[in-house]
Amino acid sequence: MTKILVDVIVFLLLVISCAAALSDRTANRDRVVLVLYTGGTIGMKLTPDGYRPYPLEDGILKSEQFHNKSYDFSETEDHIKNNYIPLLTLPFYKEKRTLYHIQRYRELLDSSNMNMTHWIMIAKDIQKYYNDFDGFVVLHGTDTMAYTASALSFMLENLTKPVIVTGSQVPIYEVMSDGSANFHGALVIAGHHPINEVTLYFNHKLFRGNRVTKRSTEGFDAFESPNHPPLATIGISVHVNHAGNTGIGPFKMHTTLNENVGVIWLYPGITSAIVKSFLQDPIKGVVLKTFGSGNLPEHLVEELKNGCDKGIMIVSTSQCAVGQVTDDYFGKMLKEARVIPGADMTTEAALTKLSYLLGRSDLSDEERKQMLQRNLRGELTVKIHNAIPYQASCNGEEFVSSKQHCNGNRKI
Repeated sequence: MTKILVDVIVFLLLVISCAAALSDRTANRDRVVLVLYTGGTIGMKLTPDGYRPYPLEDGILKSEQFHNKSYDFSETEDHIKNNYIPLLTLPFYKEKRTLYHIQRYRELLDSSNMNMTHWIMIAKDIQKYYNDFDGFVVLHGTDTMAYTASALSFMLENLTKPVIVTGSQVPIYEVMSDGSANFHGALVIAGHHPINEVTLYFNHKLFRGNRVTKRSTEGFDAFESPNHPPLATIGISVHVNHAGNTGIGPFKMHTTLNENVGVIWLYPGITSAIVKSFLQDPIKGVVLKTFGSGNLPEHLVEELKNGCDKGIMIVSTSQCAVGQVTDDYFGKMLKEARVIPGADMTTEAALTKLSYLLGRSDLSDEERKQMLQRNLRGELTVKIHNAIPYQASCNGEEFVSSKQHCNGNRKI
């Protein structure tokens, strides 16, 4: 009996030793990132017919900033270096390298042509290659980038790897471009920092993907996150303000989206007839952009109530960038109409969350209404008595599950 016990202890020690050695090798190895190139300004070149998409990897192969031609891939896994050609490598960062492969989509899109079918395609590619790569970067046009980042945040549940959406205001091949800094920063963060959720990287800042909106057509600071601070910033060092993994449970993907959603932006003088015309088949979900903290003209209440009676899900968010719909204004009128308060969600987050929830056949309408008000992926700020456990940034604006702990600001 004693001999058996000794053998078991020796076996367990061997297993622990092997696991520790594997962990050390994993921690010290180079990181491998998959880049999904969907199109957008970042890869365009000026031609006699105007700007046209260009195979990004052709230019990058010639750039020392983005590819070290002398790198020895002998220690890279055979599966990676034999199946993902060309495999590119950044210069050393913290004594490690980021290796990456660019998968260029057959049809490179201006992001104004992006739709839910493309979101599903991106999500499926992330799922397909999930086990082969340490992180993912999605190159995308800026005009609808915030919509894509928001949609992916809901479609990809319990991520254990970073997914970063980025692009540029000026093509990467031009002298005054922001493309190089955005692409390079996204690769470094995806490869070496465990911010395991869907994010958007632009102008040296990493934002939560479902908290951003495009603010400028001209400046390099094209995006802002009005109700949530950046998760990380890059200067001389990378400053991370994030607690780590967001997923609790196995990674899963949701690819059924309901496209019958829309936005009603209120304005002085809007008639009930206009609202009534919008709340018709096939519409199933509406983001109602209300005044201030959730106010609206009284004469619209009846049509909104009729829409809810027909099964249309209506969620109210503010037209103001900063702040949220509150109980002070979100009172008797909207409660009578059964409009759902959307807290401080962006238009992009509210619309894509509606599409995601309406696409889930496993949910009842009542469950969908409840989940619209819950903090599913960090997309809204909730009061502490309503808080749903979520791994949040370390600023007290959202609430961290008792199973998780915030590490505070850190410089890496």
